[in-house]
Amino acid sequence: MRFKLDENFGDRVARLFTAAGHDVATVAGERLHGCADRALWETCLREKRCLVTLDLDFADVTRFQPPPDTGVVVVRLPRNPTFLLLAGLVRDLLSALQAETLLGRLWIVEPGRIRIHQSEADDPAAG
Repeated sequence: MRFKLDENFGDRVARLFTAAGHDVATVAGERLHGCADRALWETCLREKRCLVTLDLDFADVTRFQPPPDTGVVVVRLPRNPTFLLLAGLVRDLLSALQAETLLGRLWIVEPGRIRIHQSEADDPAAG
């Protein structure tokens, strides 16, 4: 899968995605630091990359509806997190990708769970 890691994620996290066989681009590597959320979102759409971010604004599906050919991952960290905690959450995400699709969905990854926002198209009760 193709991912874009937001500016909060460093090279060590990018290497976790690469080691799992994913194509990774980073906001830092593309010199998009500090760009507006909408500009980052449009870049991800254009590149067909799933955004992985700590920015809770991207959890608002009314503003940032996950596209059907990628998705959005928001990682929620507690105050004063360690790199080990962040790496563990990323590993949980990567493991979950083996059993569950991210396409067209918002995943919120937090300690102990991954919440998956189902679009109306995914919800059998909506039909």
